[in-house]
Amino acid sequence: MSQDPPRTGLEGAFFEHRERLVRFLAVRGAGEAAEDLVQEVWLKISTSQAGPVAAPLPYLYRVADSLMIDRFRSQRQAAKRDREWTDLSAGTVTGTSDAPSAERVVAARDFVRLVEELLARLEPPRVAEVFRRHRVDGVPQRQVAAEFGVSLSTVESDLRVAYRALTELRERHDEV
Repeated sequence: MSQDPPRTGLEGAFFEHRERLVRFLAVRGAGEAAEDLVQEVWLKISTSQAGPVAAPLPYLYRVADSLMIDRFRSQRQAAKRDREWTDLSAGTVTGTSDAPSAERVVAARDFVRLVEELLARLEPPRVAEVFRRHRVDGVPQRQVAAEFGVSLSTVESDLRVAYRALTELRERHDEV
């Protein structure tokens, strides 16, 4: 049975302090990847052509720390790339349209027709005009009051009437 020669230098220090390196990486945030990183440390030192190292343990810690930082940066960059890709292609599925279906378009047009009919039935007719001017045109309530020659509280009252009617319409429509 052949016996491996005793390891000295950097390799000897690695095998002597392997568990310390694993704990060092785990404490520094490597978690489950600590064992994998220690294996990478071994690959790095076993394939390098480094000469004698005066302080092998600090050298191993530096190599392990550098590899952990490199892995962290790589994972962070991959996550950023995945997020950007997701943001660019969010909601789109190859071969499908982002446009609403024909059924949704018809249903939306029907609902708009119902809203228009409801607004036309509101009394006084000013209620629908105030609603359109404020909610559709985006005109502030004070300006709407000035345009119609009514008080701000009248505009607020007209909007409450319109909102209540629209809420009731929505509730009836959702039941169907």
